[in-house]
Amino acid sequence: MALALNNKVLAETFGPSEGMSRTLKQVMLLVIGVAALWISAKIQIATVPVPVTLQLLVIMSIGAAYGSALGLSTVAAYVALGVQGLPVFAGTPEKGIGLAYIMGPTGGYILGFMLAAYVVGMLAKSGWDRSPVSMAGAMAVGILCVYIPGVIWLCSGANLLAGLAGQDAFMGFGWQNWYAYGVKTFIWVDALKLVAAVIAFPMIWRLVGDARQ
Repeated sequence: MALALNNKVLAETFGPSEGMSRTLKQVMLLVIGVAALWISAKIQIATVPVPVTLQLLVIMSIGAAYGSALGLSTVAAYVALGVQGLPVFAGTPEKGIGLAYIMGPTGGYILGFMLAAYVVGMLAKSGWDRSPVSMAGAMAVGILCVYIPGVIWLCSGANLLAGLAGQDAFMGFGWQNWYAYGVKTFIWVDALKLVAAVIAFPMIWRLVGDARQ
């Protein structure tokens, strides 16, 4: 029984676990997650070239609570809405919408959001969200999953696409600026988000207690 509990994420401990009711629960969680990402994108500090938002905290929470599959699906649904032109991203519609926005400086971080949700969800499924130390490790890995593609794209931009890049494509800020533009602005705020998640999830699991399935 203990082993089974260690293989569950928080979303799997409430409500139905199979059939149509389980599907409806997953759809509800997906909608809630997309709404949380949309709202968190609008709570921002306008920094250049990429704004500081609460999204990374929400991404990590979704991954840890939902697991890898539902976490990735939720973030992917959010990104899909943005690709379709809805103003769900930070700075939209003022800084553009749809693919034009994603092809700008923020594109790599948005890709990293999906990767982070999947990886943190996978680690949570393995039991990393049950203690402060392991949750901190999962969060640190998730942050790297966002920063690495974010910084690569921010520095190199459409240079990575070679001949596919259009004349007006984002060409990057250069590798000499990778820390100043891609990391320095966010690192301390993201460290605070990590602390918040580390504190919250073990507390939530303790509150759930015998309600776990």
